[in-house]
Amino acid sequence: MDARYPLSNTESPWLPFESRRRARDEKREAVLRTAVALFLEQGYHRATLNDVAKRLHITKPALYNYFRGKDEILFECWSIGHELVDDCIAETSAGGGSGLDKLRKLTIRYAELMTTDYGKSLVRFDLRDLSEHNRKIVQTAKRRIDRAFRDYIASGIADGSVRPCDPKLAAFAIAGSLNWIGHWFQPGGEQTGHAVAEEFAIRLTEGIAKTTTQMASTRKKADKPPRKRNVGNASREDGSEHHTRAAAGAAGQSKRARGRLR
Repeated sequence: MDARYPLSNTESPWLPFESRRRARDEKREAVLRTAVALFLEQGYHRATLNDVAKRLHITKPALYNYFRGKDEILFECWSIGHELVDDCIAETSAGGGSGLDKLRKLTIRYAELMTTDYGKSLVRFDLRDLSEHNRKIVQTAKRRIDRAFRDYIASGIADGSVRPCDPKLAAFAIAGSLNWIGHWFQPGGEQTGHAVAEEFAIRLTEGIAKTTTQMASTRKKADKPPRKRNVGNASREDGSEHHTRAAAGAAGQSKRARGRLR
């Protein structure tokens, strides 16, 4: 060991492992944010890795330190979008409220996500640009989202906060409208993403939501005890019916008897 350079006074030129990993993760995230923005601006097929590298002020070969190709970047953008949706579903399910409350909460969160780049990536890009393996993963994630909307609608029907309807068709109608936000919403417009989300939550659920009057009527019917039959009246009614039949029979016999006397 060279005594001129004691280790106690020497700083390593290499960052600690955790710092290096954090720096790599931050650079990787920067590549994804830049790439998804370019894919949305120019279209996935028109945007190139050269464009991504140029916007990041790095060389194209430097991108390969983080991703093997453009299709892998596309899949990562989708993955992040789906993870954000999964978080929305988990938070909604963990909270309280009726089925309608949860449906509206998820509608707001999902609509807000559709105003972001990663949210838009869920609806603006073509699944056919992914590998078969990654395409199946994305399709499975899409089914989880659809199932969440259906489950909240079915739960609302069960607890009386949602009118009886077909949960599958209702979920398609709501999710389809929300997905379209990702196609037309532009930041900096007249309304914020949150304002749009709240408006959509009201408009898309008011058609299946039970009104306060309807819910009160439903509860009143459920709470109303079964009607008790009046035994005394029943006995009188049975007796009256018996006398009517007996009188009719007697009248018939009397008629036949008169016929024989003639």
